[in-house]
Amino acid sequence: MADGAVQSQRSRVSAEEWQTRVELAALYRLVALHGWDDMIFTHISARVPGPEHHFLINPYGYYFEEITASSLVKVDLDGNIVEETRSFINPAGFTIHSAIHAAREDARFVIHLHTVAGVGVAAQKEGLLPLGQNACLLQHQVAYHGYEGVALNHDERARLVADLGDRSLMLLRNHGTLAVGSTAAAAWVGMFFLERACAQQVAALSGGRDHVLMAPDAAQAETREQGRGLSFIAGLAWPGALRLLDRKSPGYDA
Repeated sequence: MADGAVQSQRSRVSAEEWQTRVELAALYRLVALHGWDDMIFTHISARVPGPEHHFLINPYGYYFEEITASSLVKVDLDGNIVEETRSFINPAGFTIHSAIHAAREDARFVIHLHTVAGVGVAAQKEGLLPLGQNACLLQHQVAYHGYEGVALNHDERARLVADLGDRSLMLLRNHGTLAVGSTAAAAWVGMFFLERACAQQVAALSGGRDHVLMAPDAAQAETREQGRGLSFIAGLAWPGALRLLDRKSPGYDA
């Protein structure tokens, strides 16, 4: 499954699709670079521009650090692969991502992870607590979905999108984290802040629930309002993230 074995798709797709492929591959590489990948599991997807409701997802069996723009697999909302490829996809990834892409026009990019900290907080009854600035910025954006087992049952899709509603972040109970965005930048920064908040919570609670200091109510409200500027922050942070990849994980845009 070496990158050299994958034929370039650049001349075979529209300029808009190619840009989406490059940005999606960048998300995979960024997740790997931050140590948030889970071997060949978990998924990131992007809707292909156009009326077909096709979306791109990882080829099953690749590590995230191996993903390139050309290796991504294009599927429809029924899970059919709609391009010539030797790869196949993870059925659990299809279930979660097809549900969101079908229901949310604004969710062009969807990131789902199984990090230690993310699962740790998703398994806590109280969910995300206002322990730090990251959590206070995000709390109003976080939805929750109960665990139903490995996401192979297509009936779960309706319940998942109902629980997500119009929010951009979700804790999947006993399972992991999820972020959606109209751009790769928005999805990435949302997930970065959520994962950072989860890691901070796990660290804070390591000393016991009775020893943590919750942010004051007034400060929580103020920070929640300040969090409405995250889209601006995303636009500033994304170019730097790509420069980081160019230095440490080049080749994602092939």
